[in-house]
Amino acid sequence: MNPPLLPHWWNGGPQSGSGPRRPVISPLDGAPFGELAEASPADLDASVRSATEAFASWSRVPVKERVQPLYRFKQKVEAHIAELAAIVSRESGKTPDEAAAGIQRGLEVVEYACSLPALLGGGLLEVSSGVDCYTRRHPVGVVAGITPFNFPAMVPLWMFPMAIACGNTFILKPSDLVPAAPLRLAELLKESGLPDGVFNVVHGGRETAEAVLDHPGIHAAAFVGSTPVARSVFLRGSNAGKRVLALGGAKNHVVILPDADPALVARNLTASATGCAGQRCMAASVALGVGPMDGILEAVAAEMRKVRAGDSMGAIISARSRDRIHGYIDRAERDGATLLVDGRNPVVPGRERGFYVNPTLIDRLDPASESVRDEIFGPVLSVLRVGSLDEALAIENRSPYGNAASIFTSSGAAARHFEMNARAGMIGINIGVPVPRDPFGFGGWNDSKFGVGDITGPEAIGFWSRSRKVTVKWSASAARGWMS
Repeated sequence: MNPPLLPHWWNGGPQSGSGPRRPVISPLDGAPFGELAEASPADLDASVRSATEAFASWSRVPVKERVQPLYRFKQKVEAHIAELAAIVSRESGKTPDEAAAGIQRGLEVVEYACSLPALLGGGLLEVSSGVDCYTRRHPVGVVAGITPFNFPAMVPLWMFPMAIACGNTFILKPSDLVPAAPLRLAELLKESGLPDGVFNVVHGGRETAEAVLDHPGIHAAAFVGSTPVARSVFLRGSNAGKRVLALGGAKNHVVILPDADPALVARNLTASATGCAGQRCMAASVALGVGPMDGILEAVAAEMRKVRAGDSMGAIISARSRDRIHGYIDRAERDGATLLVDGRNPVVPGRERGFYVNPTLIDRLDPASESVRDEIFGPVLSVLRVGSLDEALAIENRSPYGNAASIFTSSGAAARHFEMNARAGMIGINIGVPVPRDPFGFGGWNDSKFGVGDITGPEAIGFWSRSRKVTVKWSASAARGWMS
């Protein structure tokens, strides 16, 4: 029996499209669970036409009315969260609990989008005698989101609620590895009363993403993925005249001072490094231990050994990614590093064909090694031993990335020094995963972000809308200024 077709979505319903088809594999067991319909150029054109036709009316709907479908959508997602989590788990390899948590995090952005009636109001000022200036925010037009495999529901939820609440119509190009969850979200939006054409989905790989960036009918695009691709997306979309915000990868450093609570460090560091099987841009990747480190490392190693792939930790997205992670561990061992916990080649009973790596803890690394420099994107924590907080900061600051950095300490002064001097956009103090909660926006620095603003929070309003300034004079005035 052939796996079911995972179609596109435009004009308010599923579309089989005219492009080629190929199987989509679940990382949990290596078995196909669906057949992806790749978008042809004609398919993308059809989705843009659908979004363009819808924009003519949707952009004129008052914001208080635009958010009403989102209120209903939030309730529907909450009612179907177990179903959605199962879909996300199957296609991305996450544990069901991780999948549900990601959806809940995405719903925070839906809540924030529902508050736009209170946030989109412009200012007004009498700037000269009898002359007023005020601002209005207007939608950009047809906009797009290109989203990654690791959060099939959450990252789209970071984008489209704000975009459509601002009055845009939206085309989502999800990762071709995880096409199912976005389609279920499209169905729930339809059930929530969102007009046809406001939300659309096209599937495909790199060629489809490039076609989205090149298409003259799409006026803005957001992206989340690796840094090399984010840079390429930003340049390509910008050269096509679009506004682009592209979030890239990370190499997040966690500094551990001698006065840190060992139990707190062990729990948080392990959860940060192994959550989502390490396949997230906010994962702890390098631990910088200041001073004696053996006791804390023993506690971290003990916590890591409790986390087992296929049970309390999910799968790696593909065999290729699993093998790439193994390669980093192999080469670190070959170069003389110490594997305090070796997670290679676990066997998950009943899922022997799935793609798994257990938590791995690597000590005694050279600061110049690839395991310290590169984004491994797996449940691998590299350890460097340093002599001072400033030495740790120097290592953190040399990284080209700048998504997140954390410190564990009991010293407020040390925490403040770290906060003010780490070159990262999101800082954690005794927090392993410093993801800001709405209304605080998500966004890194340096090579972790290309473009201006954050993907969530207040700065997302600026990305998904544009301001118009109006100057008006209605009455004559005896007191005349130069604008009168």
